[in-house]
Amino acid sequence: MNTLALDRLGDEIAELSAHLDAATAHLLDLIREFDTREGWNTGFRSCAAWLSWRVGLDPGAARERVRVARVLGTLPRLAQALARGELSYAKVRALTRVATPETEERLLAVGRAGTADHVERIVRGWRRVDRKAEAAETARRHASRALHVYQDEDGMVTLRGRLAPEVGALLMQALAAAREALYQHARGMDADVTTADVSAETPPMALHARTTAPGWLGQRLDVGWAIDVLHPLAR
Repeated sequence: MNTLALDRLGDEIAELSAHLDAATAHLLDLIREFDTREGWNTGFRSCAAWLSWRVGLDPGAARERVRVARVLGTLPRLAQALARGELSYAKVRALTRVATPETEERLLAVGRAGTADHVERIVRGWRRVDRKAEAAETARRHASRALHVYQDEDGMVTLRGRLAPEVGALLMQALAAAREALYQHARGMDADVTTADVSAETPPMALHARTTAPGWLGQRLDVGWAIDVLHPLAR
């Protein structure tokens, strides 16, 4: 086979590979929509489990397809590059491990400039930097924690602080529970005031009822009992 024929064969391989990548991009679009609409929820644990059954993918490969499909929904430039055959699926899969909408453009340039092996190595280094940055951010946030509780001159209690998200969530839950308990207690107190507490706070009074109702005229009247019987809110 002469050199020209080999060149044509190489071009055909490259062209077909680009078509396969474009088809893969379309496949990922379909997987993302199928996953979002929970078409797999017919007895399967996940979209990956359904793919493994229906398409015959290895479970690990199925999970990776679903992961890449989901991430590409937030990375339109990488998705378009795959759909046009500009980047291989291998490159895009690696880049989606670290790419964000803010870094997508830079990582797209990395994918276009290097081989799949270059991209993998850059992604591994990028992830190491991300982990170090995350650790530094975690340490900074940990050092900035604070909680101050003090009483103002008028007796009101003031809370000021900066808490870790999980600790803050617990505090908010505790405050919500305390607020509900106080609300229920206040409701109970209001109900008591309209009944027995009125008689406890107000001693029975001798009243001459200006009425012809039998049993009232000239008798001691328990105010608490009267309110309990007569007031519409006490019924």
